[in-house]
Amino acid sequence: MKKSALGSLAALAAAALVLSGCSGADGGGGGGSIVVGSVNTKSGAATFPESSLAAKAVFDAFNDAGGLNGKKIDYKALDDKGDPAGATAAARELVGSDEAVAMVGSASLLECDLNAKYYEQQGIVSVPGIGVDTGCFNNKSISPANVGPYNDMTLTLTYGSEVKKLNDICILLEIAGSTRPSYQAAIDKWTAATGKKPKYVDDTVPYGAADYTPYIVKARQQGCKALAVNGVEPDAIAQVKAANAQGWNDVTWLFLTSTYSENFAKAVDNAGAGIYVPAEFYPFTEQSDITKEWRDLMTKNNIPLTSFSQGGFLAAKHFIEAIKTIKGDVTRESVAKALRDAAPMSNPMIGDPYKFGQVPAAGWPIVLKSGTHRWEKAATDWLRLPKS
Repeated sequence: MKKSALGSLAALAAAALVLSGCSGADGGGGGGSIVVGSVNTKSGAATFPESSLAAKAVFDAFNDAGGLNGKKIDYKALDDKGDPAGATAAARELVGSDEAVAMVGSASLLECDLNAKYYEQQGIVSVPGIGVDTGCFNNKSISPANVGPYNDMTLTLTYGSEVKKLNDICILLEIAGSTRPSYQAAIDKWTAATGKKPKYVDDTVPYGAADYTPYIVKARQQGCKALAVNGVEPDAIAQVKAANAQGWNDVTWLFLTSTYSENFAKAVDNAGAGIYVPAEFYPFTEQSDITKEWRDLMTKNNIPLTSFSQGGFLAAKHFIEAIKTIKGDVTRESVAKALRDAAPMSNPMIGDPYKFGQVPAAGWPIVLKSGTHRWEKAATDWLRLPKS
């Protein structure tokens, strides 16, 4: 009798664990909290720390205002160090051990590709603040707040050839993981829409190189008049300075949003014929009511004013707007349904309303001119992807 009773109790306990673990049925973490996670590359060759910091600031403000019917968001942001093993381990800790109900505000060099299938298996959705790798844009469980580097590449090439009327555009690519085909697809999209082709493509450019001179010299020898480059901020600064050192002062730079920061502007004296970027969100270097809420919150929390922090801010805002529609428990299932069923979410900081499962396709052209140390608008409206 005693043995039978103990067995029954054990079975009941096991069943309870299974039920709570499979969908975050207690609201994610118990105690009236809603556990939300994110996997980020905060250290390594290319880092994106601001996105999760911005998401945390939004969630903290939401909690201070009372949370969701009294439930607070318990936000856990882990560092994958740009390492595949670190990215998979972080996801399993957040989803498996911490029982997060969603992933929000992530910004990683490689985590989407590595964890997409796991997220699908666990029934959890992710709203990265900054989607970087290919998996962020082709999986039904992941839907970033940003345009992403591939659409960004198509946008910057389109601006260069169709607005600036540049010829002899060359492309320098820093490739992480399996991103090469996605960049090629972005280039092909530009070619199909405009009939233009790159004069030269170098996909051997490394992240975090000590010296980019050999790559710049080779591009110049190829007769390039403009360079479309996907490097992150420190690499891009080094590439511009390598061109400066070679006396290449008439080259036009077509960078991605990853270079759009006040630090970049301060670091560059000679911008050649101009550095152009299709900002994925409304230009934060403009004093405007459009960015006031974000700017005030970032300033209050000492978070750098960058497009990465804009992405994290917006991802958290989208998540909160969605969960406010949930009737009943906040679980993985109810969060996923709320996000997928939500109507497009408008915000003046984005060119297209956010809709889970749809990749935004607009950027605002900005320019950095030599000697100014400041970004300026290069257009009066959003630039959108061309239709081929």
